[in-house]
Amino acid sequence: MASQPLVLVADDEPRITKLVRIALSEEGFRVITAATGEEAIRKAEEYRPDVVLLDIVMPDLDGIEVMGQLREGRPVPVILLTAKGSTADKAKGLDLGADDYIAKPFHPDELAARVRAVLRRSTGASPGVGVIRFDDVEIDLERRMVMRAGELVQLSRTEWLLLQHLAANAGKVVLHTELPTKVWGPEYRDDLQYLRVWVSRVRRKLGAAPGEPGRIKTFQGIGYLLDIDGRASSDVGAPEVGPGEPDAAAAPPPA
Repeated sequence: MASQPLVLVADDEPRITKLVRIALSEEGFRVITAATGEEAIRKAEEYRPDVVLLDIVMPDLDGIEVMGQLREGRPVPVILLTAKGSTADKAKGLDLGADDYIAKPFHPDELAARVRAVLRRSTGASPGVGVIRFDDVEIDLERRMVMRAGELVQLSRTEWLLLQHLAANAGKVVLHTELPTKVWGPEYRDDLQYLRVWVSRVRRKLGAAPGEPGRIKTFQGIGYLLDIDGRASSDVGAPEVGPGEPDAAAAPPPA
């Protein structure tokens, strides 16, 4: 029983926590609940869940504040729950560091699939070896750390897994279909818009100017390459949609 993933659900609506508990328990997850942000933080410290589902609107601390405090202790994956379903709200949730975002009302099957996908990408990536260096960036694949200009770069779990896979294959083109499958799971294999959102986020974290690819080059219709030697063709490596390429604050994940 203890080997089953533990999910912490924080929502002040009892009917929501009851629905989530039933849905996830039927899928083999262990579930604990919290009705406030403070309770969520306390239970996260006590039980150390594998993934946290957070309602954005709660009576004391909102989900964003709770997420920030949780990650001060350890990089636990977070899925935000909210009644707001607009494109802008979904993108904002991801831009603030959530690993995924589900708008209420949601189907129990979708919820379980999203939780499994987040758990896969938090535990399923093969660890890399060695240190990758370019410009003022250092990617330590063993220690799972990224430094830029001597400062630690704060990456979400999803951003790290994406960068880790690119860095482990530095100088090689990683296929569009391979990256989502490795990072998010097979159900995201063809979700290229979702992939572009996160590639854009990682580009910014590595210092690329808005609308520029930086060291992560795009190969049209093929995939992405981490260009540590600066040898990739600038024509081939241009962003898919040019200088106006949306970043994570403008482009939504799939609903």
